[in-house]
Amino acid sequence: MPLKDRKVIVTGGPTREWLDPVRFISNPSSGRMGVAIAEEAANRGSETVFIHGPISRELIDRAEYRCVGIQTTVELLDAVKKELTQNTVLIMAAAPADYTPVQKSDVKIKKTGDELTIHLKKNPDILKTIAAMKQANFSLKNIFMVGFAAETNDIEKYALGKLKEKDLDMICLNDVGQKDAGFSVDTNIITIFTRQGEKMELPLQSKQDVAARILDCVETGLTRMGTTLITE
Repeated sequence: MPLKDRKVIVTGGPTREWLDPVRFISNPSSGRMGVAIAEEAANRGSETVFIHGPISRELIDRAEYRCVGIQTTVELLDAVKKELTQNTVLIMAAAPADYTPVQKSDVKIKKTGDELTIHLKKNPDILKTIAAMKQANFSLKNIFMVGFAAETNDIEKYALGKLKEKDLDMICLNDVGQKDAGFSVDTNIITIFTRQGEKMELPLQSKQDVAARILDCVETGLTRMGTTLITE
């Protein structure tokens, strides 16, 4: 089933969890993989929305799709929920922070000793939240969900665990320990796993080429599942 018949929501980049007005917890995700997927989806004629954390403006200055900027993981979840409609493909390529400070200081935290203890609490799991929404709302049941797993060890085990735990249709495993396959580079190495037990390995190639192969798999998955469009 071609993507032009679907709304595609792509997320990309990091989130920031603020400790005080000038410091935050984050990660080195550049958003390049998400941008490549959004560009490919738009080129295939889909209504495309790119929800992104703090990334270089140069990556999206000429975007031919709608962009929504966010900062925190909670903001990312809220933005995804706002954009969700029936007949959506959700591709979670962002790298949201798993934890956030229990309290954000309203003023800059001063250096007063040799150690600083920061208490963190777990952020909501975006894909688990959307999976629960699918189960509770008939009009969202045909959402096609794609997750990403950036791993450094026991990579296949963790990816397959996430595929099942988060009720995904596909997951894209990224071994960030490999050269030229981690953050802030223009290439990637991906292994795709599907709900049906399939495995597809994508060797080192540009993120644009990876994006095209990922969306090929999404279109195949939509066709195989016989997913139908819901109309008002």
